[in-house]
Amino acid sequence: MATYKEIHGTVIETVTSDPSNPVNGQVWYNSTDQALKGFTSNPAGGWSTSGNLNTARKSLEGTGASNSAAIAFGGTANPPIYALTETYNGSTWTEVADLNVGRTSMGAAGTSTAAIGFGGYNGTARVATNETWNGSSWTETGDLNTARSDMAAAVAGTSTSTQGTGGYSSTYVAINEQWNGSSWTEVGDLNSARYSMAGSGTITSALVFGGYSTAQQALTESWNGSAWTEVADISTRYNLGGTGISNTSALAFGGQPGTGGSSGKTEEWTGSSWTELNDLNTVRVGLGSAGTTESALAFGGEGPPTLASTEEWAVPGLTTVTFTVS
Repeated sequence: MATYKEIHGTVIETVTSDPSNPVNGQVWYNSTDQALKGFTSNPAGGWSTSGNLNTARKSLEGTGASNSAAIAFGGTANPPIYALTETYNGSTWTEVADLNVGRTSMGAAGTSTAAIGFGGYNGTARVATNETWNGSSWTETGDLNTARSDMAAAVAGTSTSTQGTGGYSSTYVAINEQWNGSSWTEVGDLNSARYSMAGSGTITSALVFGGYSTAQQALTESWNGSAWTEVADISTRYNLGGTGISNTSALAFGGQPGTGGSSGKTEEWTGSSWTELNDLNTVRVGLGSAGTTESALAFGGEGPPTLASTEEWAVPGLTTVTFTVS
């Protein structure tokens, strides 16, 4: 078996910043970080760090089609409550037009150019406020029937077709409402009322997982377009991030586990069970999320402290690693 020395020689390049497009197996010395680094593939997928949000915050919302095109809005740093909106292009966040009503813990769906944000907490009360994004500004439109925060959303839906599930009103609820582009209609409720879940899918094929009622939950429920069915449990946690395109494909990450604190755990749903994959680089709770099971984004949240950091999930994962040497 050939050694690294036989293949590449003994000279390792010294650089002041990591290469922008390294190849699998490449090794270099970063003189700025004073660290020996390399680039390696991970067939199971992995998280890599990217550009920070402009404003660190938690309990923010986000949506987007991939880890290279997303939108983040709302949130808090305890205080204030933010109306801030930022869009992501795959490397950097840019602040754009604010929400009309600053809120935390909303539901969201759509893309970076056509999104919807609904419900949430405005600092004094849970609200039914619903706003749609057209790529340049927010417009308030038909409100939820029941004001609440901390819902799961059909995140693969659109700005004209999604649903908001569960949440917290004066207590935790099982309510499920669908949006048709102009109004909300209550449809089949969850089997188990709870809030601070994550979700995936559309109005015809959705999944909600985790959450909190009287205690942290491991419950997963699958939606077939008319009713919810309890399926295999996830690891116990709430205030987590999640994304996915249907009730057979979802990714869950971060959150607060039953033991307390913050988690970096990542799990994938394949239609019948959850499988643990590679953890986030930074543990976090109350994070924003976007993308798909193969191209996801995690941003903001709280470790503590309140975070601005962003991580991209890719399958297969290509990750820069730092070697420990003596």
